Amino acid sequence: MKRLFLIVLDSVGIGEAPDAAEYGDQGSNTIRSVSKSSKFHMPNMQSLGMFNIDGVDCIEGVDKPLGAYARLTEASKGKDTTTGHWELAGIISREPMPTFPNGFPKELIKKLEERTGRKVLCNKPYSGTEVIKDYGQEHEKTGDLIVYTSADSVLQIAAHEEVIPVEKLYEYCQIARDLCTGPYGVGRVIARPFIGTYPDYTRTSNRHDFSLQPPGDTMLDILKHEGLDVIGIGKINDIFAGKGLTDFVLTKDNADGIERILEYTQKDFNGLCFINLVDFDMRFGHRNDVDGYAEALSYFDNKFPEIMKSIEAEDAIIITADHGCDPGTESTDHSREYTPFLIYGHSVKAGVNCGTRSTFADVAATILDLFNISYDTISGTSMKEEILKQ
Repeated sequence: MKRLFLIVLDSVGIGEAPDAAEYGDQGSNTIRSVSKSSKFHMPNMQSLGMFNIDGVDCIEGVDKPLGAYARLTEASKGKDTTTGHWELAGIISREPMPTFPNGFPKELIKKLEERTGRKVLCNKPYSGTEVIKDYGQEHEKTGDLIVYTSADSVLQIAAHEEVIPVEKLYEYCQIARDLCTGPYGVGRVIARPFIGTYPDYTRTSNRHDFSLQPPGDTMLDILKHEGLDVIGIGKINDIFAGKGLTDFVLTKDNADGIERILEYTQKDFNGLCFINLVDFDMRFGHRNDVDGYAEALSYFDNKFPEIMKSIEAEDAIIITADHGCDPGTESTDHSREYTPFLIYGHSVKAGVNCGTRSTFADVAATILDLFNISYDTISGTSMKEEILKQ
């Protein structure tokens, strides 16, 4: 293997996981909910084998899938972006990251106010679009920080770009990141800049995530140590706190991310290009926008043949997800779901069903094995022998 493109369709779950009830996610099925929309059209994923995966029954499978496929089960405790990506990279989180359903403790907020020199507004779980609508005016008048959380392990700080410049907001988020350790060790501190005038505030693409560093070496570190290129597109650099990457590029949205993928297919590198396409989750899943989610998936599907045609004989493409976010349920939070695994390449056997896997970490194990690298230090079982042509 020379180049491998690992594409994470953020939140594209394919049905409730066995332990979904423990997370309040009984009945969640992101792909099924979205497939009911008239905007849903994914013939290329269908041809690849997406709807041949075990348990996926919303769209008919094909007789001869172009790729190999599997259903992935999350072994980590949690259902957030950080936990899912870390597991895809080989680290299973045995303990859930802390969440704050009643807001953050007074002592943490006090320290944040002292370090930033600004008071805090809100401090409770909130929708990201609703929180700026409800607190944006007061923030503009006072300069206070809008601090909120969600069902995930996150501390988010929203600020108007004309009140607090983006770089200053990042500085405040880094302060929060430094404070959020131990019992306050949320997976991510997220900068949420917005613009506009009340009530027409709009969040901008200047979001930035400040993540915990993975607790150990991931496949990214191993690949880098072996002298391979490890390129992150989209949120990947943020999710891994830069650890294990040799290069990265941020993106504005899915369309931008797809263009960056196409750019890298034209570059001569040897290693992994790891991509996160976040719009499914951020713009549509969390807003229960079924049609918007369907349109975004259809757009990706329509562009995918360009990616397929751009890869070379020694390349492969893997498509997966990090959790679910079913826009068809009442919840606006992530959902505990199985995720897809699809792999396509000239050296990949077509139509192989690798069944239901016990951990997302099988992705990391497979990638390292495809590059002929030992993976003793990470979790997961390789699918190389099943999927690679002899």
